[in-house]
Amino acid sequence: MASVDVKSVAVRPREQAHGGLLKSLVVLFKVRVVLLLLFAALGGAMLGSTGAPALGDLALLFVTGALSASGASALNEYLERYKDGAMKRTRRRPLVTGQVNARLVMVIASGMVVLASTLALLAGNPMLAFWLATGAFIYVGIYTIWLKPRSVLNVVIGGAAGSAAVLSGGAAVGHWADPGVIVLALLLFTWSPMHFWSLALAYGTDYERARVPMLPVVVSPRCAVFWMLAHVVATAAFGLLLATQDGLGLLYLIPVLLMTVWVVREAARLLTDYSGSRALSVFKVSNIYLSVVLVAVCFAALV
Repeated sequence: MASVDVKSVAVRPREQAHGGLLKSLVVLFKVRVVLLLLFAALGGAMLGSTGAPALGDLALLFVTGALSASGASALNEYLERYKDGAMKRTRRRPLVTGQVNARLVMVIASGMVVLASTLALLAGNPMLAFWLATGAFIYVGIYTIWLKPRSVLNVVIGGAAGSAAVLSGGAAVGHWADPGVIVLALLLFTWSPMHFWSLALAYGTDYERARVPMLPVVVSPRCAVFWMLAHVVATAAFGLLLATQDGLGLLYLIPVLLMTVWVVREAARLLTDYSGSRALSVFKVSNIYLSVVLVAVCFAALV
């Protein structure tokens, strides 16, 4: 795998930054990812409560979940700012361009993560505090610091951060060990690798330049696609298994079954076409698939 000294890719001057402060904050705190994690947490809360959770529980979940996920995301960008500078896809992030102060970001982001679990403890929900802290630790400590620069298992283990978001939703309503919550958490765990491996297949040169051993960079495209398909099948199985949970049924099954066929078909096409455009198609469809699963969970649980 070709390499460069990622620290030699200097942080770009402030004047090269584009967009306003709000846009920079959206990127820095990975707002789109945070919203998806909050959506996953809501799914966990819906399954754990078998219906509409109490508004107070949801408010606590959203406030603490947003703080923890946003803080962990910003810490991820702080720790990876030199690698981000070596990748075309991420080289305009605010910590790379110098638009925001790196040390200040580290302090604020760390405080957000600690505050999230503290608020959950003060509200009398220690399991919510535990899963919030666990999710942040997996994402920052295990994934970003330990595994991402060293192992092809980075996004496999790192996917547990998404599972922790689901479990935090269940914990917010006092039922994090509910079977439906566990199945949804397992779905997030198997979904993450196939989602990020498709992105790595499309941007393999970027990851190779930054010396990140993502699976499609380390092994042949065919081998990478094989493991992606294995995770697609596992994800599909967990998605369909959720239909057996009380309160879901056909209202959940019909849209998820249609999305399952779509995502499996798109992924299978990678067997004969390893192109970046095909890989990006799988990446986008996987996003839609997860969104449909979560919408179906919430809708069916409410109805």
